[in-house]
Amino acid sequence: MENFFKLEESHTETKTEILAGVTSFMTMAYILAVNPIILSDAGMDAGGVFTATALSAMIATLVMALFANYPFGLASGMGLNAFFAYTVVLGDMQKSWQFALTAILIEGIVFVILSLFNVREAIFDSIPANLKNAVSVGIGLFIAFLGLDNAGIIQAGDGTLLGLGDLTSGSALVALFGILVTGFLFAKNVQGALLIGILISTLIGIPLGVTELPSGVNNILSMPPSVSQVAFQFVGFDEIFSWDMLIVVFTFLFVDIFDTVGTLAGVASKADMLDENGKLPRVEKALTADAIGTIAGACLGTSTVTTFVESASGVAAGGRTGLTALSTAGMFGLSLFFAPLFIMIPSAATAPALVIVGLFMMSSVGTIDFDDYTESIPAFLTIIMMPFSGSIAEGIVFGMISYVVLKVITGRYKEVSGTMGVIAVLFVLRIVFM
Repeated sequence: MENFFKLEESHTETKTEILAGVTSFMTMAYILAVNPIILSDAGMDAGGVFTATALSAMIATLVMALFANYPFGLASGMGLNAFFAYTVVLGDMQKSWQFALTAILIEGIVFVILSLFNVREAIFDSIPANLKNAVSVGIGLFIAFLGLDNAGIIQAGDGTLLGLGDLTSGSALVALFGILVTGFLFAKNVQGALLIGILISTLIGIPLGVTELPSGVNNILSMPPSVSQVAFQFVGFDEIFSWDMLIVVFTFLFVDIFDTVGTLAGVASKADMLDENGKLPRVEKALTADAIGTIAGACLGTSTVTTFVESASGVAAGGRTGLTALSTAGMFGLSLFFAPLFIMIPSAATAPALVIVGLFMMSSVGTIDFDDYTESIPAFLTIIMMPFSGSIAEGIVFGMISYVVLKVITGRYKEVSGTMGVIAVLFVLRIVFM
């Protein structure tokens, strides 16, 4: 393990890496419960989707571990699964779920082709250092927002404003107590504080009626549900070569590229993995793991697989190498047989971890140059638009367009790379025509 993952070079050890991988899984595990619910609304078999979700996450994360040697976990992405179910299938397009799965397969193949020509790496490397740090901060705010929202601590208020939820509800109490417990553990330098905080929060949720215990041994251990009803369900060439397919593939492609690039940039920045030029070494391998996961997911029967922002919790717990991802992949494999136990962990119990990780990722704000307004305004827009729009990708859109425009109108266009300029134009066209 030392030689393969280069643990000493990354200033880490086996115990820390494994614990960090389990921590990442615990904050990602909600996808195993949420994804089948969303895709079953589109008419897919929920049991088959659960198995496909776990298997594709395990495959993609294994590639990330063994090929890229990075501590990032991958699984079916939130937002992308909602677009799959509620726009492509149930929305205005009224397409079949088989059509949507075919679009995801094509997207994954296109990703591999783009990787061969280093297109995605060029996109990653073209993002300025200030924007990469802003992405880290924005992701921190975004995942903290998700944690508070899932626990019911905040909720939609009058009009478009947010307000406080019912702080006396069981979920809110579990999350608030969990934040304090996790904070106490970190203050005492307890190893694995995030994971311990999740477990304690889960136990607290039992008497409050938030954590539902499975009844009986037979409901704890079981064989994985079959994927026969959802695997390899693709449409024919008559639907593949259509305008609707092009639109759906492009949308999946766009959101996945910039969610993945944004997540890699933000989490890698927080883990000090970027080099002196702000680039992530072996980024092409990390992006390949994403592409392979997407293809595997489409074949097995689930929505687009992408790098999970929640894997930042594993980085915060000390994960620095592929051994962390290997541990996460192993947990996804185990989840196939212990699904009731893993699904038992309520979102309120993972909320404290998301909030604390959000705090950790805020530290990157200190590296942003706020004195140069052509740098600080795009960085600020990147930060605030992620939680406000509910999308990492949209935060990047606002940041990159404003960066290019400000540099050009102030006569500093030479600071804008050609790749950045092209991306900004494509973003503007997307806003205008889509």
